[in-house]
Amino acid sequence: MLPTTILIDDAPRCVVRPTDTKDLNRFIRNGKGFLLAERPEGKITHRAATETEMGKWRSGLALHKAWGGAEEEFFGLPLSD
Repeated sequence: MLPTTILIDDAPRCVVRPTDTKDLNRFIRNGKGFLLAERPEGKITHRAATETEMGKWRSGLALHKAWGGAEEEFFGLPLSD
């Protein structure tokens, strides 16, 4: 899958690249505590990452690879407000 932005009440929370829809759904289910930390009653949705969000994801991947991490091991990163 392409990088996907997870939104909380339509505000970007993180950008991730799951391997498939099952992986994305598992992340949303298991990551609910992290995703809703500041808005416990928030609504979680997702969409394709924008070009800016893709750039942040690529930068995170480059940093991950710089220390020797494999691309397959890099899942994503949080987005700040």
